[in-house]
Amino acid sequence: MNDDLAALSARIDHTNELLQRMLAEVAKTPSTHAIFVDAGYLYAAAGRLVAGTEDRRAFDLDAEGLIDALIDKARTIFADSRLLRVYWYDGARRRIHTAEQQSIAELPDVKVRLGNLNSNNQQKGVDSLIRTDLESLARHRAISDAALLGGDEDLVSAVEAAQGYGARVHLWGIEAPEGRNQAEPLLWEVDSQRTFDLDFFKPYVSRRAAPAYEATAGRPTREDVRFVGAQIAAKWLAARGRDALVELLPGHPYLPGSVDQDLLVEAEGLLQYSLRGQADLRRALRDGFWYHLQTQY
Repeated sequence: MNDDLAALSARIDHTNELLQRMLAEVAKTPSTHAIFVDAGYLYAAAGRLVAGTEDRRAFDLDAEGLIDALIDKARTIFADSRLLRVYWYDGARRRIHTAEQQSIAELPDVKVRLGNLNSNNQQKGVDSLIRTDLESLARHRAISDAALLGGDEDLVSAVEAAQGYGARVHLWGIEAPEGRNQAEPLLWEVDSQRTFDLDFFKPYVSRRAAPAYEATAGRPTREDVRFVGAQIAAKWLAARGRDALVELLPGHPYLPGSVDQDLLVEAEGLLQYSLRGQADLRRALRDGFWYHLQTQY
């Protein structure tokens, strides 16, 4: 009997020793956080707050500077935690990176995830990507805290999934000039809320100046515009390289929105003529752009 008690006591001591070792290891392991950015929400809310418009073509966003600011903010809030990475969710035609999205993807500690962009420039599939990443990281104990910059009610399921595995989800929002720009069910579900104001975003958002053109400028011919399109394509290719060309070609004859907008603005500057509302000249411009790129492939 005494031998049995001694054996049981030894097993208990051994178990306690293992538990103490495990707790010591856990104590050594730093907490980890990640930042999840719904770019559709970010552009719409920050654009309206700073530039007075949700139209991406009307303003520029310094994504690199803003991401650094978000990382610094997280470092302050999660003082005893380390950053896993920033997840940037956006939409793109056929999930082909735009030049802007590619530059963001090249930033350190940033992972770009792309959903589709439909004919109405609405994101599709982004919420499910956020849920998949949040749930997977929480399930594998890769993060203890998630900072989510978004406002869509569809994100509620993503929050619930992460919380179900023990992660805390902190909702970050952008000040709304009027009312709210985040769904109430999402606000109810998260562990904490924080709103960033105009002063926070102002350094990173700037409205594009509308180009001025001479009223007397003559209408260019289609060939003139095609030539300018080819010129801009040569400059684009020299700046971005062959890999960017390979990614762009499958989208022919369509150009990603940001590339098309940059093409238009640069062409108008070279021609000193507004192409807004000039459908035939816009087509000629794109034709010239594509023609040069295809001859270089």
